[in-house]
Amino acid sequence: MLQAIGLTSTPRRELPPLVDDLTFEARPGCVTALLGDPGSGKTTALRLMLELEPGRGITYFRGRPLHRIAHPGREVGVLLGDVPGHPARTVLNQLRMLCAAYGVPASRADTMLEVVGIGGLRDQRLGSLSLGMERRVALAAALLADPCTLLLDEPAAGLSPRERSWMYELLRGHAALGGAVLFTTDDAKEAARNADRVVSIKAGRLVADQDAAEFARTRLRPRVAVRTPHAARLADVLGREARAARRVVEIVAESGSRLSVYGSNCAEVGEAAFRHGVLVHQLADETGDTGTPVPPVPQARSEARTTAHASAVAATHADAGATTGPGPGVEPGPEAEPGSGLGVCVGSASGLGVGVEPEPGAGSATGSGTGPGITPFPAAEGRTGPGRPPRTGSGRSARAVRRVGGPLRPLRYELIRAFGTATPLLTSAAVVVVSVAIALVLARLGHTPQNRLLAAWPQSLPLPPAALGAGLLGALAFGEEYRYPSLSADRGTVPRRMGLLAAKLGVCAALALLLGGLAVTADAAALRLVFDSGPLDRPVEWIAPAASWAGLLIGCAWAGVLASGVFRSAAAGLAAVLVVPVMVVPLVRKSLHGPSAHPTDGLASRLRELSWAHWPPEADRLVSGALRVMAQPVGTALVLSLMVLLCAYGFTGLRSRVRW
Repeated sequence: MLQAIGLTSTPRRELPPLVDDLTFEARPGCVTALLGDPGSGKTTALRLMLELEPGRGITYFRGRPLHRIAHPGREVGVLLGDVPGHPARTVLNQLRMLCAAYGVPASRADTMLEVVGIGGLRDQRLGSLSLGMERRVALAAALLADPCTLLLDEPAAGLSPRERSWMYELLRGHAALGGAVLFTTDDAKEAARNADRVVSIKAGRLVADQDAAEFARTRLRPRVAVRTPHAARLADVLGREARAARRVVEIVAESGSRLSVYGSNCAEVGEAAFRHGVLVHQLADETGDTGTPVPPVPQARSEARTTAHASAVAATHADAGATTGPGPGVEPGPEAEPGSGLGVCVGSASGLGVGVEPEPGAGSATGSGTGPGITPFPAAEGRTGPGRPPRTGSGRSARAVRRVGGPLRPLRYELIRAFGTATPLLTSAAVVVVSVAIALVLARLGHTPQNRLLAAWPQSLPLPPAALGAGLLGALAFGEEYRYPSLSADRGTVPRRMGLLAAKLGVCAALALLLGGLAVTADAAALRLVFDSGPLDRPVEWIAPAASWAGLLIGCAWAGVLASGVFRSAAAGLAAVLVVPVMVVPLVRKSLHGPSAHPTDGLASRLRELSWAHWPPEADRLVSGALRVMAQPVGTALVLSLMVLLCAYGFTGLRSRVRW
């Protein structure tokens, strides 16, 4: 049960609210349409339900608001018409990354690709998909964690009639399994044709909340549907009789043998056809445009695919095992609590239906982008096959999707996100090329210290190429999620909390160290190859320079992560990395050379005397090296910047009510 109570947006003071005191509900087992003209506030209402927009009111999902649900992605599936993800990421990699975010097995991605009929596109890049295929990917992502509620913003916009039919059949299948479906549309006929209940809004206010039949009877235009081999003759007859009786009758030729007559009824049309001897094959009262039914797919061609996919679905659910619940064969939903009085929502979205192959020569609809492995239509509801999981009395599967939890879940997500595209590889290649070029130029000019020579860091540059590359990879950690909102932390797909932050900081630190080591190794190799061993000497003290280099790289990467999370942009994250040497370092340098600065000589030995644990004297060198690194202007500026960004991240991100 979805209950929206008093939803009101809060725009700027001089503007009226796009949604004003909107209250309605979407019941389980039903498809509900939120109908309104463009600009009436449909999308804003969905964003208010998902707590993505500032406003008043509350939405309950099976008795709990979204911020009280531990794992929102398992309760609510969302399709807001956003770009599915990074264009260079493959379809399978995108879904497996979301599997890690939701805490479900990676095999669930393969199952859902088969359910939505794009199993053959698992290795395709997201940027190469057509609009219809993008919608299938987005719907697979929404169904990935078997949510009980689906929220979809105009899911069929821009799709062909064949793709629309497929989409709404899948939504009806989800509702038939006990889920609640809410979709928005601006087409009244589409709402009446595909929804069980229609909620009409205008200017953000509720106009009507009706059953689809009542909505069609009161809000849509009635007509008489006629099929006759003499359509032109019957249209002429009806027109002449209407003019003779001075009645307003509109006759629309739908096809060669079909007429739609508005302003009349079956009795009048039938009597006119009888009087003039016109043969009529069909005569029926209709309300609105019920559309042309899609031709059924032959049973023989679909049975083999149905049986094979049913077995795959059963194998996926077999790992979960049966659980006890409120009744025989029924188990509570993933978020149900004992004694909470919430409804139950069990089973798997993978039972929505099984794709079937099209007839040979039944060309795909325009824009559908069908290709090898794509299934235009799901099979008829209720079909079973060998190995299909048993169903409860309400039609839901008696098996649940197995959950994968633990502290490594954020790390698993971040690793798949970071290495799912070629961005780290391309960044590393660019950093190495630029670093080697700068190192060779500095060696040719001479008078450059060896540490700066290996780091390819001239005095004129604020940061070396490796540090800039580390900052860029850190900025993309959150920046990619805000650029492609289907991964947005605010969506609930990837909740922002300490687990995710620690995973991003750890992965970015490891990438920064690898990038720095690769750059230094490449610089040293290039210098030895070009200049033999002239510019390089064997260092006497290497621990402190190595610690300084590692601290610089990790600090830049972490600054990019935190800044992109605070400012919600990869560009802002990279800009924050550049601000440290350009603006913060001069201020720190001025303060360190002022009268308030204190030397760090002998501080390590004093700390050892004050400590309750006596560390060996050799550790003094490490402590002194770390203190000297932090006493450098760049090190001090990085530490201060990271502290400020961490506090800002805590105020802007961690106060979010969505949790891991």
